[in-house]
Amino acid sequence: MHRSRLVLGSALALMLAGGGAFAARAQTAGPLRFAISFPAARSAQPLDGRVLLFISDDGRAEPRTQTDQYRANSTKPIFGVDVEGLKPGADIVVDDAVVGWPVRSLKEIPPGDYFVQALINRYETFHRADGHIVKMPMDQGEGQHWESKPGNFYSKPVKMHLDAATGGEIRISMDQEIPPIAPPTDTAQVKYLHVQNDRLTKFWGRPIFLGAIVFLPQGWTAHPNARYPVLVHHGHFPKDAASDGWRETPPDAGASGVVRDNQAAAYQFYKDWNGPKFPRMIHVLVQHPTPYFDDSYAVNSANNGPYGDAITLDLIPMIEQQFRGIGAGWARVMTGGSTGGWEAFGVQVMYPDAYNGAWALCPDPVDFRSYRSVDIYDDHNAYYYEDNRFKRTPKPGYRDFRDHLFSTFEDRNLVELALGTHGRSAGQHDAWASVFGPVGDDGYYKPLYDKATGAIDPQVAAYWRDHYDLRYILQRDWPTIGPKLRGKLHITSGTMDNGYLNNAVYQMEEFLGHAVPSPEFEITYGERREHCFTGDTEHPNAVGSRTVHQRYMPAMAQWMMKTAPAGADTRSWVY
Repeated sequence: MHRSRLVLGSALALMLAGGGAFAARAQTAGPLRFAISFPAARSAQPLDGRVLLFISDDGRAEPRTQTDQYRANSTKPIFGVDVEGLKPGADIVVDDAVVGWPVRSLKEIPPGDYFVQALINRYETFHRADGHIVKMPMDQGEGQHWESKPGNFYSKPVKMHLDAATGGEIRISMDQEIPPIAPPTDTAQVKYLHVQNDRLTKFWGRPIFLGAIVFLPQGWTAHPNARYPVLVHHGHFPKDAASDGWRETPPDAGASGVVRDNQAAAYQFYKDWNGPKFPRMIHVLVQHPTPYFDDSYAVNSANNGPYGDAITLDLIPMIEQQFRGIGAGWARVMTGGSTGGWEAFGVQVMYPDAYNGAWALCPDPVDFRSYRSVDIYDDHNAYYYEDNRFKRTPKPGYRDFRDHLFSTFEDRNLVELALGTHGRSAGQHDAWASVFGPVGDDGYYKPLYDKATGAIDPQVAAYWRDHYDLRYILQRDWPTIGPKLRGKLHITSGTMDNGYLNNAVYQMEEFLGHAVPSPEFEITYGERREHCFTGDTEHPNAVGSRTVHQRYMPAMAQWMMKTAPAGADTRSWVY
């Protein structure tokens, strides 16, 4: 669910003090408005996209990089306007008629000093195989982070005094461009793959690539006759091996605090991986960003395309062939946390014979009767409880372990609406809706609920249930699928998950506990633990997340050897 973001930590006050990209406030009277454009030097061609205006009172980082705020418990104003065919030098205007977040209008911004910045998230036109033509932001190797997406234009941030009562026009030129990302370099044990997939290319009508970061076991070169099981690690877009807590050198000499702790844990993982008793397996991180989100949820969907088949039937077998994997369902397991937890569990359900176990850590909603705090089937509104006609109680969206509410379900959707219409925010709820929902008449996903009012569409809810409600699918298909999942299902969850994801796990446990034949499942709860609890009850979540592979891979290896069919290779990779 949650995506950690990079926020610049150094003081930017001097840099933000001025900039040629901003013109002085117009002297003519009138309401406060911003006229935003890009120069022909950046693009001589018109652009499609979403122009975003950031207004922040926090000068420690560029406003566009303060994305933890914009994604979750936002307190920094942001406004957005869709543009089609915006010509160089032409203005796109943000005035008090443009709806923003968390203030709805420029008129609501208190007078004061702010850091102001603009950015355009560029869209391209896709001619999909289903006949729809849509304009979407394509990933450019950054994992659908519009604030760091190569090719996006932006302005240098400037500190200025704003007062809606004084008014005036402020002109902004997005004369900066985010540069391309240098690809990471292979090492002896870490290989980076970038492969065009025919299924996805056909669906989207343009080349679509899958990526993978492949970790090779100790002794892979020295044992050319060994063949190995595969651990597929699902989750948000991993940019490199360090994303999975891997470091081939000791901590930096000047590192301290959390930075040093993380580096030390990553180096320890590298040493353990190459230690004498560590399971010899191939470890795969999959890169599968879509035009909607930083990953596809690893299943086929009407809006994103056949990512499930592309990963399970194409990418994983290709990796096994290239790096001497065993290449059989009994010799593949999965793990992942949050989004990756749902993916590990969901892929195991969707492809029960292709994998031999899912260690689903703090998964996204596995039962849509608890879609965060919403029952999408019995509730009529996603934003408010139905108290009575005179009172509306907001549904919660994000809390801490003390149950302190930081944002409502409505809050977390309205910020996405400011960032992008038609589900193009790259936010969490848009991601879920793009995966779980049907295609609308306009070619974008058909919403489960109205983003403005919260009203739920029961027909869309039924579609979600039939195709992606994992508890419902298991219950519906248990006579067929149940015997294939015996011993394969493992879940962890904190009882105070920030996004209320534990409630869906309780409902999944209720079904699994009464299912016949028994799935022989495992669920581990962390009392009063927040998101993302990974099963380590002895240490804080941040510490436990650094030892996931050391704690689970031995059990995975033992399980695969125990369940391997007669004559299977359970020896060549044990050394």
